[in-house]
Order: sequence, then C-alpha cells, then structure tokens
Amino acid sequence: MLDRRDIVRLAAVGLFAAVPVSRAMASAGLSAGERLNQAGPEADLLAGRTGRWLVTESAWSAPGAVPVTTSGLIAVRRMMGTLSQEIIRPAGDDESRDVRRTDLLTFNRLEGRWDYMSFDTRGPDGMMVAWSRDRGGNGSIVLDFAPFASPRPGPDAVGQFLRLDQVIRFVDEDHDVKEQYFSPADGSDVRWLGHRYNYKRMPDHSSSAAAGH
Repeated sequence: MLDRRDIVRLAAVGLFAAVPVSRAMASAGLSAGERLNQAGPEADLLAGRTGRWLVTESAWSAPGAVPVTTSGLIAVRRMMGTLSQEIIRPAGDDESRDVRRTDLLTFNRLEGRWDYMSFDTRGPDGMMVAWSRDRGGNGSIVLDFAPFASPRPGPDAVGQFLRLDQVIRFVDEDHDVKEQYFSPADGSDVRWLGHRYNYKRMPDHSSSAAAGH
C-alpha cells in the first residue's frame, strides 16, 4: 500500500501528479499483483493524452542531412487498461486502412519503468521494443531500444547494426514531441537525431458539438 512518503516522492518527480489518497486507500487488502495492475499516476497521464493529434514527422537519414518532413498525419490514441495505443495514419483515412506506424506505451509498476513497442509499416525493421531507465521526470521519458539492424540505402540488403534511444517530451497539455537518436555500430561514436514526431492536440468535435446544444 502506498504511504505518505510514496505519494510525496511521486509528486516530486515533476512528471506525474500525486496519487489520490482515495486510490491509495482503495488498494488496501489487495494482493501485490492486483495492486500493481491498477492504474497509477503514469496511466492517468496517458489517459489524459488520448484522442486525435496532428503530427508532423521529420526524418534525417544521416548526421547533417537535410530533413524530409511529412505534415498532416493524424495520430489516434486510446487506452487499453493501463496501456496507451497510438496509430499514425494519413489525414482522411478514418478507417485506418493505411496505418503508417503504431506504438504501445505503458508503465510497468512491478519493474518501476516504462515498456514500449513500435512497428512502422514503411520499413523492414519489424517490431522494435524499448524500456526506460527509470520512471522519468521533468516532463520527459527516455527509452533505450534493443539493438537492431536496418538496411542501408541501395539494392543490396546489407544491414547496419544500430542503437536507438527515444526521448518523449510532454511539452504541455496540447503538445508532445518524440525524438529518436541513432548510433551506428561502426566505431565512429556518432549519435544523431534521426526522427522527430511533433504532436499538436486536435479539437474534440464531439465535445464541441455537445457544447453547442
């Protein structure tokens, strides 16, 4: 059961609100598995960022490269228990027939860290998994991916072994940023910004319509 010290510590992190006292009291008498499977402040944070977001994607193929920018993408986020699912698709694809990318994000209360998975339909890299180093703070989460291979440009399927870390920043209630930094396994000690996803919250049309009646 969370005591006062736990609640103060969570609030001091700066990323999450304090656990409501009513929720902490409701956890009394539960098994460890039941208690740790309940929504905590991290899940509350994710639940508050569901809905539709306008996305601008920027990609750098190499250090110093000119970015390729794609605007007008739509991200749809929803909760499945304590897990956030995000789907990125083109605008107008309301039935999600042309999904470009999906990711899953949840806070593992047992391990005290974030679990993450992404899959991009535009490349052959497959499912990519990552974990945070801690619970995060100061409005950001840092995720380290399992090393993976990615094909180099050209006709030959020669894989380049890469390391990747991703920083998720919750700028404010209506603005998120995801930045991915790549490091090739070639002895160069190079790390560069390879991808940036810039999110702006879109108006909730259902709420607007209800307010008009």
